[in-house]
Amino acid sequence: MDPKQHIIKILNLADHVISGETLSEALGISRVAVWKHIQALVQSGVPIVASSKGYQLENDPDNLQPWAFSARQKRIHYHPQTLSTMDDATELARQGCPNFTVVVADRQTQGRGRMQRDWLSGEGGLYFSVVVRPDIPMLLVGLINLAAAVDMAELLRSDYQIDAGVKWPNDILVGKHKICGILSQLEAEGEQVAYINIGIGLNVNNTAQTDEPVAVSMKSLLGRSVPRREILTGFLDRFEKRMAAFDSQKVVDQWKALNVTIGQRVRVFTIKDMIEGAAVDIDDHGGLIVRQADGAMKTVLVGDCFHR
Repeated sequence: MDPKQHIIKILNLADHVISGETLSEALGISRVAVWKHIQALVQSGVPIVASSKGYQLENDPDNLQPWAFSARQKRIHYHPQTLSTMDDATELARQGCPNFTVVVADRQTQGRGRMQRDWLSGEGGLYFSVVVRPDIPMLLVGLINLAAAVDMAELLRSDYQIDAGVKWPNDILVGKHKICGILSQLEAEGEQVAYINIGIGLNVNNTAQTDEPVAVSMKSLLGRSVPRREILTGFLDRFEKRMAAFDSQKVVDQWKALNVTIGQRVRVFTIKDMIEGAAVDIDDHGGLIVRQADGAMKTVLVGDCFHR
């Protein structure tokens, strides 16, 4: 651990001012060297307050900078603003970044959803992409989308008492209002998945704006602001645990228990086609099974689904 990381760790664990002398002794460097490291940290955006008594880290539970994530900090890549966290994550994945590398941003200027639709990314929302390197067959890769949706929906339900449901393929709704969208893209080498990136946009403290369905935010539902770091940490805790022991049948069962699509009349748009009918089930690979007007069953693996 380098001196700057060590300083952050000490200040992060303390709930009071830490003297320069204490930091000097803990790091085995001079007080002047401590001061220089502190100045460099402040200039990089770490909110350290200096006084005659020493140094203290401002408590900001909404801070998304890497140092705030403790053991995960080396895998967190934070941007105040970026074009797209998904594009950034793709670049990192191609460079060989480790499993569960995360790109998170306060704002995206070219965020996108399914079918290349724009994703409006106003300040106050939580926008991030996770690089996953799963050791599962290509046939089951579609279930990772559903797993991410389940984990985020269960987090909203258990930790914030928000009645979240999952809409195929990977939106999260509260009633008829969209609170979260999920996008994925992958690269493969033959039959082996090189990586799959999961991009998530969650309406937290931002003014939610989407057309279909009408959006809602956590702040508007709860009547208060919510620290985004605790949401991201809570999701990663769940998602990393799931992927460490991936159970495809469990994903399917959990998704069905939370879903708001099965039983609905739907229109599903693919790149080449439109399928209309009643959503009756999902298959073992996460495909939506639609009963069409003539009684024929059609399974859709990738598409944009609208409830009628």
